[in-house]
Amino acid sequence: MLSVLPALATPALRLLDPEQAHALAIRALSLGIAPRASDPDHPALAVTALGRSFSNPIGLAAGFDKNAAAGPALLRLGFGFVETGTVTPLPQAGNPRPRIFRLTEDRAVINRLGFNNAGLAVYLRNLGALSGRSIPLGANVGINKESADPVRDYPALIGAVAPLVDYAVINVSSPNTPGLRDLQSESQLRAILRAVGMVANRPPVLVKVAPDLSRDGLAAVVETCVDEGVQGLIVGNTTISRPAGLKSRHARETGGLSGEPLRALSTAMLARASLLARGRLVLVGTGGISTGRDILTKIQAGASLVQLYTAFVYHGPALIPRLKTELLAALRDERIAAVQDAIGTRAQELAEQA
Repeated sequence: MLSVLPALATPALRLLDPEQAHALAIRALSLGIAPRASDPDHPALAVTALGRSFSNPIGLAAGFDKNAAAGPALLRLGFGFVETGTVTPLPQAGNPRPRIFRLTEDRAVINRLGFNNAGLAVYLRNLGALSGRSIPLGANVGINKESADPVRDYPALIGAVAPLVDYAVINVSSPNTPGLRDLQSESQLRAILRAVGMVANRPPVLVKVAPDLSRDGLAAVVETCVDEGVQGLIVGNTTISRPAGLKSRHARETGGLSGEPLRALSTAMLARASLLARGRLVLVGTGGISTGRDILTKIQAGASLVQLYTAFVYHGPALIPRLKTELLAALRDERIAAVQDAIGTRAQELAEQA
């Protein structure tokens, strides 16, 4: 969104409108202008989850490459996995511009994009070009703003992407599509998941939830997901809250806030989800990660995997090897042999920290 390549991560690029800068970065990546990770990952970083092997737990979150247009380049940057989308059944323009705001002083972004994407047909064509990949690939699916039928559309989307991805994510938590977060209610979510459960040969399915859920709401989501055979949760999406201390002049823009100010809120919710799930769901932690220590904290809160977004768009591909080095150092500092050994070890403590 802001910068993806060292050559693009310049003050000059940041003079551009954020959405123009993002389009330029995606275009560069789609042309193959990207570094390739050269060194194999340290064995201590390996994780097994969702029936897949991940050479490291660091993934790219959905929202960066909505149309899977830059997939080949993103898959070779050194991530442990990449999630594309959110894709909707029909093409969608999204909300009026401006709809992305840099909060540079806060290392954050506010967006109100509204699931802008080229639609399922284009998305499937781009996914089809990613066969033979060496790391797991995920698809994040959502519904159109108009003429949507969640119980019809989510299963259809899952069935369409199933042959092409390693897992699929049901997005019911973006704050930028009216009524979407209402689908996190127990009755509506259960109806969607029951319909998805009828999809033959579906990949592992996860649900992406908002960091703004109440404790009772989170508990209901966890139990509903377990009851309906969901494999995991992504905790969480952007927040509509505005933590104290934001400095940017854009801090009061409407939309979802991502980046460092979200770290404490999202980590506490992740830890609560871990305590509620009791090992019955694979958890993916996202929100505010910018250092290897942040990653270890998410894992100790209960995550098997983590995802980046805002830090990646601020720092570009050079962030990935730095995070791996820092994560290994954090493991050594705490005398933890491997990432897998740290999962959930501080969930009780971290659940009460926000």
